Amino acid sequence: MNSRQRRGVILLLLSVLCALGAFAGVLSVINDVQSKVGPEVTAYRLKANVAPYTALTADKFEQIRMPERWLSKNAVTDLRQIRGKIAVTTLREGSLLQSDMIVNQPALRPGQQEVAIMIDAATGVAGKITPGATVNVYATFAGEREGDPAQSKIIVTNAQVIDVGELTALEPDADDRTRRATDAVPITFALSTLDAQRLTYAESFAERVRLALVAPGGDTTVPAEDRTYELAKDK
Repeated sequence: MNSRQRRGVILLLLSVLCALGAFAGVLSVINDVQSKVGPEVTAYRLKANVAPYTALTADKFEQIRMPERWLSKNAVTDLRQIRGKIAVTTLREGSLLQSDMIVNQPALRPGQQEVAIMIDAATGVAGKITPGATVNVYATFAGEREGDPAQSKIIVTNAQVIDVGELTALEPDADDRTRRATDAVPITFALSTLDAQRLTYAESFAERVRLALVAPGGDTTVPAEDRTYELAKDK
């Protein structure tokens, strides 16, 4: 082997050693990054905004993978945790779902019962009444006798909504073709026996039943003298 060949072999060996060193350096960097990032876990991100008190379903979220160490301790990593839950506040698109964003759907308390009635979508709901909301129920009645004034009454105060059904088109009764078809929504309330009777009476005999959303934390007590309104008595 002449001197030129020896120099070629030496250069080849040096190239191999440099390549091995670079490979070892890359592995070291990868191992360092992995040790800092840690293992990945599943998390869930909101596809769109979710309104408060809305029931949560899997189609509202997209699954992502991210390092476990970057997640907060209350991050939701299993969608089974949302069963029977509702949003406690507005959930923003792109936010990671966390357990403090959701609460259990309202349940019946002792002495309460579920009562569902159909509410005109245009005048009673308008898309803003959701499970967990608190409402006052108003009803308007025609005068009992000819010439008697019509009245508006607060039938139930602080009624708890536990479910809002699907929009349904209601056809007029066969004996009342003067009425047009209306869109209505079944609303389920948790009420005492007396309030349930008041509500079903209003649904059966009132000309119109309307819901008024009550702001959280406000004083919603209505004195007895203010529960009935007549236009002629308005000062």
